[in-house]
Amino acid sequence: MNALEKRSVVALASVYAMRMLGLFMVMPVFVLLGSDLEGATPALIGFAIGAYGLSQALLQIPFGLLSDRVGRKRMIYIGLVLFAAGSVLAGATDSIYVVIAGRILQGAGAIASVLMALLSDLTREEQRTKAMATVGISIGLSFSVSLVVGPLLGAAWGLSGIFYTTAVLAVLALVVVARVVPTPHQHKVSADTHPAREMVSRVLADGRLLRLDFGIFILHFVLTALFLVFPTMLQDQLGLKASSHWWFYLSVMITSFFAMVPFIIVGEKKRKMKPVLCGAIALLALAAASMTGVGQSLWLAWAVLFFFFMAFNLLEASLPSLISKEAPAAAKGTAMGVYSTSQFFGAFLGGALGGWLLQTAGLEGVLWLMAAALVVWLLVALTMPAPGYTTSFVVQLKNAVSISFDEIDQNLRKLPGVEDVVIVEEAAMAYLKVDRQHFREEQLAHFEFVRQGSTT
Repeated sequence: MNALEKRSVVALASVYAMRMLGLFMVMPVFVLLGSDLEGATPALIGFAIGAYGLSQALLQIPFGLLSDRVGRKRMIYIGLVLFAAGSVLAGATDSIYVVIAGRILQGAGAIASVLMALLSDLTREEQRTKAMATVGISIGLSFSVSLVVGPLLGAAWGLSGIFYTTAVLAVLALVVVARVVPTPHQHKVSADTHPAREMVSRVLADGRLLRLDFGIFILHFVLTALFLVFPTMLQDQLGLKASSHWWFYLSVMITSFFAMVPFIIVGEKKRKMKPVLCGAIALLALAAASMTGVGQSLWLAWAVLFFFFMAFNLLEASLPSLISKEAPAAAKGTAMGVYSTSQFFGAFLGGALGGWLLQTAGLEGVLWLMAAALVVWLLVALTMPAPGYTTSFVVQLKNAVSISFDEIDQNLRKLPGVEDVVIVEEAAMAYLKVDRQHFREEQLAHFEFVRQGSTT
């Protein structure tokens, strides 16, 4: 990456991290501190935890598409202001209903797709994978940090303090966008990072992608439901004070992260991704069911949560990669948009349905719901064909060539390892899905229509 790209990626990754940290910090403490809110019931607490997911899911793709018309930075400013306003609204009230309104307003700042579009404007195609990986790492780190920082802030300043801290993070993100993130001279609509209307129907008709979308829906459904019950179990059943929850989560997250890495390597290097995926789902379901039997043993609860997050982290890291591999050529951005929408709907329903069940059936009812949902996902995953091992590859085409785009398409498809080709004529780009074991970039040098030094 050049200096401008490094600056852009680091700045945008920090904006992502600050925003997601603000959303996640409340999760491990809300069920404990929210019970003091006026009008609070377990059902309303669950709805409040997941409420941000509803507005996120509904507005994720529209925000990205609207940024083409009014500008990327303008939509990011609007989103961050909405996020800050929702945080202040939630922090300034003692009513559960106003907190719910604040959470919905937080989620209305659905700028994830706009940030990815801005990332594509500010980076070259050949650096795009690195840039997206950096952003992905920042999101994962923000979730892990939130499980530690949330309980600490909750113990020091209460629920309002967490929401006000979130508002401060939103303001800091605004400053970063205004002062650090460069302003692009033009929009470069990249199929890798930006949703396209014409691709939505193709993505929604793909059975492989739908299985993966269902998977991320269930994964975040279960995650949100977990934080409706586990903090209460730690405090009331296991006798661990809320102010001490941070070290419990910290030790679990660090060890479970390192424990899942070998399985990622085996899945990718040995091309055993389906068995690894199904094994992780089965482990997640077993951990959810085992939570009903931890009794009063803190160490048993730690072990169960360790296996839960080992499987969760593995799945959270693997699913976006699988979406990228399974997406049709020139439809990765659209596929990721549908994927993100499914993720946030899962978070919303996990909170809403989990809260209702907590009120009517208690802690064990929520845990068995989590286990049942994961078993359904396991059955769906078992029917999925083994995932492909293709990657995206972008070829920049010369503007003036002696052959037609149809001939270019045919020539590219004949290359070993090329499984799909989509040519975007107005951008002079060819998007390929290739198997790296059989595809060689040097083969492109023989074609007159390829711009030299421009392949990724």
